[in-house]
Amino acid sequence: MARYTGPKTRIARKFGEPILGPTKWMERKPHSPGQHGPNKRRKKESEYSVQLKEKQKAKYTYGILERQFEKMFVTAASKKGITGEVLLQLCEARLDNTVYRLGIAPTRRAARQLVSHGHITVDGGVVNVPSYTLRPGQSVAVREKSRSLEAITNSLGVNSKRFDWLEWNSASMSGKVITMPERAQIPENIREQLIVELYSK
Repeated sequence: MARYTGPKTRIARKFGEPILGPTKWMERKPHSPGQHGPNKRRKKESEYSVQLKEKQKAKYTYGILERQFEKMFVTAASKKGITGEVLLQLCEARLDNTVYRLGIAPTRRAARQLVSHGHITVDGGVVNVPSYTLRPGQSVAVREKSRSLEAITNSLGVNSKRFDWLEWNSASMSGKVITMPERAQIPENIREQLIVELYSK
């Protein structure tokens, strides 16, 4: 299996936040999943459990599997800067995440599908690898034949949120990576230091 395809709400309830997109069930059942509901007596979480949970949250958020995530951590550890922040920068620089951040797709799952189906170009050439890592200066655009797709136009019409590290041109349906995002520019509620501590054991 290349990615998680199970129930999104169950994962959202596990972490206590809609990490895979908005879900109405989070309002009805904000507690963790399980047949005993909110009344289940839970043991105090160990340090390892808290760290592991944070890593799982990051993996589910960005749609990355264990082996790939571990490789990204090794890459982040070898680069200059704070390892945890560099790790999140690498996650943000993935092509599928950038397509999502630009507003071309409403969710990362949808962005992954657009990339896989060849609707997205990087520097003028079609790239169908969602995990492709972008560098500052590279441009991302909707393929000319795909610009009339309802899914893309609807997403662009609804999504008006823009990020300082990305540049967007509505006329050409293209964006550009200006720089790698700083931690303050990444809105995800992930405690990256716990992930670093887990891998450092």
